Amino acid sequence: MKVRRIKRGQNIELLEQLNNIPDGTEIIIDLEFIEKQIPEPKIHLTEEEKLAKLNKLFGAWKNQPDLTEIFAEIDQQRHTYQGRV
Repeated sequence: MKVRRIKRGQNIELLEQLNNIPDGTEIIIDLEFIEKQIPEPKIHLTEEEKLAKLNKLFGAWKNQPDLTEIFAEIDQQRHTYQGRV
């Protein structure tokens, strides 16, 4: 089993629930470092920061003319009869 953890001081925090391992069970941990650290999420955003993030997200596909063609092809493939499975 492989699970992700975060080291804080002398504690290692689990990021997933481990309900299938009873409390008090001895476990062996093989440490592997992740080079690119995941930043802590910024919880307190101002209204302007929230709006800027939303505008950036909504504009991600802006001015990409080939997207219409790509989505039309996807739609055509989705509606093509594939026969009985």
